[in-house]
Amino acid sequence: MAKIIRSPQLRYIQDSQLPIAEMMVEFDSISPNNPPCTMKVVAWGTLATEVEQTYKEGNEVILTGRLKMALLEKQGYKEKIAEMTISHIYPVSTDNPTPPPNNVISLNTSYSDDGGSLEPDYSDSEEMISENNLDNIPF
Repeated sequence: MAKIIRSPQLRYIQDSQLPIAEMMVEFDSISPNNPPCTMKVVAWGTLATEVEQTYKEGNEVILTGRLKMALLEKQGYKEKIAEMTISHIYPVSTDNPTPPPNNVISLNTSYSDDGGSLEPDYSDSEEMISENNLDNIPF
């Protein structure tokens, strides 16, 4: 999960005119004493045009893809930088009007086999989990 800190920029590969979108994202640090981590994110093809049209600076997103370490030579010394090539991107905030893909299921609703929504049944209070009913897992 990351926050977009530089809006996607769309360009095209000169030979094949394949679209490529590049943006910068920021990941929260695990430790509160460390600054957030920033990374370059790249999308190719139709995903690149979708990213450029749909997302902008400030959006929070979930990214899946491949992480790559690139060796960059700067002013006489070599520096390793991380870059992510994404295969999927999902909006996190409810501000974005884009609906989730069909294969994303809300954790708040359960679905029947025929696709209809089922409301949870809490009528049997013995099945509800309480502190006295938790498994004792030895680890």
